[in-house]
Amino acid sequence: MSGYYGFSMGWYASMILLIPAVIFCWWAQSKVKGNYNRYSQVRNLQGLTGAQAARKMLDANGLHHIQVLETRGQLTDNYNPTNGTVNLSEGVYGVPTVAALGIACHECGHAIQHAVGYSPLKIRNAIIPVTRFGSSLAIPVFFVGLIMSLPGLETAGILLFSFAVVFQAITLPVEFDASRRALIQLKELGIVSDDDEYDGTKKVLTSAALTYVGALLMQLLQLVRLILLSRSRR
Repeated sequence: MSGYYGFSMGWYASMILLIPAVIFCWWAQSKVKGNYNRYSQVRNLQGLTGAQAARKMLDANGLHHIQVLETRGQLTDNYNPTNGTVNLSEGVYGVPTVAALGIACHECGHAIQHAVGYSPLKIRNAIIPVTRFGSSLAIPVFFVGLIMSLPGLETAGILLFSFAVVFQAITLPVEFDASRRALIQLKELGIVSDDDEYDGTKKVLTSAALTYVGALLMQLLQLVRLILLSRSRR
């Protein structure tokens, strides 16, 4: 009976822990959507599309071989180091808005990171296979161990999940640095025409970065939750 009571208390305590992370993630997502929706309605003064801004930034950094392509969806923008492409979503690629400038140049920031051998990016790319493997198995392994009272499996699940936490922690400096590079070059290359445009791109990129902070917080609290559940049965 005491074991069941301990498990119940551990379960409720672990669920309560996630509430702040869920609230923060919801707030961060609303900030992203709010700033994106606002500045995707504001035409930039030069009439530059996201694709044109990306091309300008890439060429200025000697990355003439990187292609700028359009990809389907909203906020699906990414840099693919495998095939050397900056992929911009439909609301960024051919659209001359303030939001498009910030997002396009952020992805070019990743391309520059790759070109100069930015260490956190190299580490993140190196652990992706381990992270995917660990993330897919962590929760099933942990709960099999929990249900069958096998502490070894519980520990294995916690260790596997910790890879996802490490990956998310490394992602933070990668994303912040890409935005930093973008903001510098938006001004240096004259892609933004005045302080209002610069402030708009900064708001879009800052709010996007908050989603990564929220993801890390969620992962950390999820890890603490697993540890609490494991200890409540011992």
